[in-house]
Amino acid sequence: MRQGILLYGPPAAGKDTITAALTELDALYVPFIRLKVGTGKSEGYRMGTAEQLAALEVRGDVIYRNDRYGNIYVVDRPGLDQTMEGGRAPVVHLGQMVGMEQVTTLFPAHWVRVLLWCSKETTARRSAQRGDADTAARLAAWDATQADLAAHPRAQWELRVDTDATAPREAAQRIDDMVRATSPGS
Repeated sequence: MRQGILLYGPPAAGKDTITAALTELDALYVPFIRLKVGTGKSEGYRMGTAEQLAALEVRGDVIYRNDRYGNIYVVDRPGLDQTMEGGRAPVVHLGQMVGMEQVTTLFPAHWVRVLLWCSKETTARRSAQRGDADTAARLAAWDATQADLAAHPRAQWELRVDTDATAPREAAQRIDDMVRATSPGS
């Protein structure tokens, strides 16, 4: 059975850093590169056009769409299929519970759901350190993520990681241990 990891958390909770640690730990793990339609930072995204997005939508290949920071971010079926080729496990970053629900519902696989959390102060500090021009929007997204999480008290997580207190390599090892412990056939 196909498998993957869903990392949920507010901006600057460590999703990129922990994904990098996972890929260093085992070649099984690969970052899922979301499709982005818009402007700004292109590194870490598959940049697309409105026409490409419309074609995906017509085919029913948009698993989850998020409009934020003036851009559109997409988890798409062809992208997930390609990332899972050869038995690889994509690491998908999400910041909304509806995205978690849509991916697990609309894309059958064994998903390990991980809640990454950090304080709002840490988000502000990390956002400034990485040179974000929109730290205020990221802090508003932190508030929205906290409210989203509170609105879903029954959300199920295989693992919760406080990135204020857990080093990235330790977090990656804990996630890897959980993937191996819960994998079908383990």
